[in-house]
Amino acid sequence: MRTGRVIAALLASLATIGAAAGVAAQQVNPFARALLEQHNRARDGAGVPRLAWSSKLAGEAQAWAEVLAREGRMRHAPREVSGGAGENLWMGSAGYYGPDTMIGAFVDEQRVYRHVPFGTEVSTTGQWQDVGHYTQVVWRDTREVGCAVVSGAKDDFLVCRYWPAGNWWGQVAY
Repeated sequence: MRTGRVIAALLASLATIGAAAGVAAQQVNPFARALLEQHNRARDGAGVPRLAWSSKLAGEAQAWAEVLAREGRMRHAPREVSGGAGENLWMGSAGYYGPDTMIGAFVDEQRVYRHVPFGTEVSTTGQWQDVGHYTQVVWRDTREVGCAVVSGAKDDFLVCRYWPAGNWWGQVAY
């Protein structure tokens, strides 16, 4: 079993154990805790409430990450699969990157972010897609996150799911 699959299975099983024991997953699993902490550092910087770890979202993220790893490509889940949750995706060479780099890629989009209502002007590039990962991470109304990493033939695939979803046209991220 590849390292990423072991990590993803560990994330899901520990999240389930933690939920069953009444303990938040971030208290049980160091990898999940690191992913959550990277999100919350960015949220602290934006002055918005911290996220809680969701084992439900982590399980859903794992299922989609497995699809992406099998296909060897990134694509967002259809709404009927994501259940309306927000979603951030990341891909990189298998086994080389940690949570700081993975979530850091989302947060790095802040460099072209403009604090205006979400739309084409939210990015200095004129493309909302250039800041959409960052804005989802710091979206004020989002309360929960769950992520999973699965290894494909060459790459690791990170899927993070957010509830409630952010990036609503015409609204300010925070």
